[in-house]
Formats: sequence, structure tokens, C-alpha cells
Amino acid sequence: MRTVAYHNLGCKVNSYEMDAMLQALRQKGYQIVPFEEKADIYIVNTCTVTNIADRKSRQMLHKAKKANPEGIVVAVGCYVQSDTQAVEADSAVDLMVGNNRKKDLITILENYLEGIRQESVIDINHTSEYEEMRLTTTEEHTRAYIKVQDGCNQFCTYCMIPYARGRVRSRRKSDVIEEIKGLVRAGYKEFVLTGIHISSYGMDFKGGQENLLTLVQAIDETDGVERLRLGSLEPRIVTKEFAESLAKLRHICPHFHLSLQSGCETVLKRMNRHYTPEEYLRVVGFLRRVFDHPAITTDIIVGFPGETAEEFEQTRQFVESVRFYEMHIFKYSKRKGTKAAVMPDQVPEGVKTERSGVLQRIESLDSRDFRAFYIGSDAEVLCEEKREINGKKYWIGHTREYVKVAFLCRDSSYEEAENFQNRLITGKITGFLQNDVLFMECK
Repeated sequence: MRTVAYHNLGCKVNSYEMDAMLQALRQKGYQIVPFEEKADIYIVNTCTVTNIADRKSRQMLHKAKKANPEGIVVAVGCYVQSDTQAVEADSAVDLMVGNNRKKDLITILENYLEGIRQESVIDINHTSEYEEMRLTTTEEHTRAYIKVQDGCNQFCTYCMIPYARGRVRSRRKSDVIEEIKGLVRAGYKEFVLTGIHISSYGMDFKGGQENLLTLVQAIDETDGVERLRLGSLEPRIVTKEFAESLAKLRHICPHFHLSLQSGCETVLKRMNRHYTPEEYLRVVGFLRRVFDHPAITTDIIVGFPGETAEEFEQTRQFVESVRFYEMHIFKYSKRKGTKAAVMPDQVPEGVKTERSGVLQRIESLDSRDFRAFYIGSDAEVLCEEKREINGKKYWIGHTREYVKVAFLCRDSSYEEAENFQNRLITGKITGFLQNDVLFMECK
């Protein structure tokens, strides 16, 4: 029995695809072992979103070859796709598998073991095929991420992903539903739709009858689904009608990640983002009118090329006005091959760090205020893990708004405490246990 070690880098789409590859390997009799162990085969699912991601991908590939020089090191995914020549020339890499070929990993690998070489990196920018993969379980213990779409047509000036993932390709609704039904049978209650640009779901289908909303509506009607979350959304998809339609669904979680990147219109134009701060604010208003205290989260890039002090101040004022639940704040990092990498007036690292700190302080205060809103109210928590905090044993989970909540284990013995994993528990929020964790008394 051959052993396989793996390491996954990057986004939730990569995680989904890694889960699918591991599932296929197990079904074929391969034994999965930790990456730190010596293995016959090493699989590194790479990322290329930044130059740092490329470097981490190379580091993990070299770490694998160092762990077992006789082992087979397989480089998979976005870094392979975006810089095929560099990966091919890397002495640490024995085999490459590009995007849209991950479903063929077993065939490619076993042909290689038999001395048969085959083309394993396609021209991703000229394919319309959605790479169908299906999970019966996931490495996640509670919520299941469901890939519904691949590719991106947006071409933001800082991003390589359209070149690594290709154009928009959507998964058939029937395939999505069947996968969810199987995961429901496996005990999963919460599902998160993910993709490279899920707001574009269905735009490649003929007839124009399918889109993200019709997909979500169909999933909401699927027996056994208790919770449904959406991955990162393009702000423009959230119209008044879209928000009102979501609010009618039984299982949709009022937690929406709306990618912003900047609160300054001139910076958004340089990024090739197709909305203004005013339009973004209107979208937030649609959601807040139809949902009671929804969680609005976002991404912000500070120090984009040419960002002046005045432009950053516009972003600072904008995020203060929105009051996000959480902000993922990134310092702009050059990505070779993108338009932004060669733009003039690159911002010094020290300035980026300072601006990042300003937004992080705002995020910290707004995030605590958002959580504090729930003190004294009833909550439903999907339990995920046991954890010891300040010498006491707790179950930890998340509300529908993705607020982390803890409640005390019922038994004195931590190891023998009742297993609440993947169960929905209700109670009353009474206060903060930690800065980012609320405490709940169970009913």
C-alpha cells in the first residue's frame, strides 16, 4: 500500500478540490499520512494569488523532496497553471497536474508510476468544461464547502486568478443538489457555497434561466439542509430584489461577505473594480433592511499603487460608516504578471503597515460591538469542537451570523463530556467569555 502525504495552500476552492483528490486516493487504496511523515508520494496543492503564495508553494515542494528524495512529489493547481515552465524546471517536482485536471489525478499518477507520461496541464483559458468532482465527506467536521463554480472574468488589475483558473464555468444545479443530498446523509447540516467568483454562477449556461439565486433557492428546498451560507459575493449582484428573495429562504444565514477592496472610487477604478463606494453602501442597505442585524464582512487592500493619504482617508471614513462585522485587511503585494505590479507610485511597506494598523483598530472595535449586540438574546449554535478556556471545558460553535459562542460541557470529565459536535444547540447569550467568543447558557 503506497502512502500519500499532502499539503493544501490557498482558498476554500483549493480545499474542496484537495478533499476530492484525497477521497479518490483513499478509494483506490492509498494510505493518507501527515505531511511531516515520510511518504511514497507527496501532493502539494499550490496557490498563486501573490508572489508570497508562489514562494510558499515552492517551499512546500522542496520540503517534500527533502523529506524523501526517493518519493514522488506532485505539484498541483494554480502555481503549476500560472508558471508551468518554472515548475517543470524545478528539480524537486516529479509530476505536475494543472487546474481542470485534478479529477484525473489518479490516472495521471498511476500512468506516471508505470512510466507513461501524459499531458497534465491544459490551456485553462480556452476551456469551457467544468471539472466535476463530488464529495461524500469532507475534511471539515461540521460545515461542508460546496464548489459550484470555477474561473473568473473580472480581471482586477492586482489579480492573477483569471489566468490560473480560466473563464467562468458553472456546475450543473442537479450535480450540486446530489452532492448536498449525499452529505446530508453523512450528517452535515451546514453548507457553504464556494467558487472563484460565485456571483457569476450560471452566466455561461445557455438560456439565462439559471443563476446564483435560483441555485440557492433549490438548495434551500433540499431536505436535511439546516443552514446555507454564501461565499464571497460581488457587490453588484445584491439588488433589492436579490436581497428580498434571500430573506424569504428558511435556511440562508444572514452572513454576507461583500468584497470591497477600497472605499475610494479612484482606487477602485485603478483596481478595475466595477462599482463605486456609494453603490456598495446601497447594497449594504438592501441587506440590512431585510435581515435583522446581518453580519457584513469584507476584504480591504491597503497601499494599492498610487494610494495617496487622501485616498486612504476616504477608505478609513468609508469603513467607519459601514461598521463591518469583520474586515480581512491585506497589505498590497506585487504579483508578477499583473497590471498593478508595474503601476507607478508603489507605496512603501512602512506606509502599508501603518494604514493596515489603522483599519485593524477600527475592525477590532466594530467587531466587538457587533458581538455585544447579541448579549441577552437567544441564539442557535452549531457545535464544532471542545476547548479548554481558563481551566474550564467548553463546546465552541457559531451562530447563523457566524459569531463564535461557547457553552460549558455538561460532564465534569472533559474526555467523557457529551458529544455535541455537529449538533444545533439553543440558549441565551449572557456576555463575553473572551474578546471574540460569547458565552451561552443552554436551555
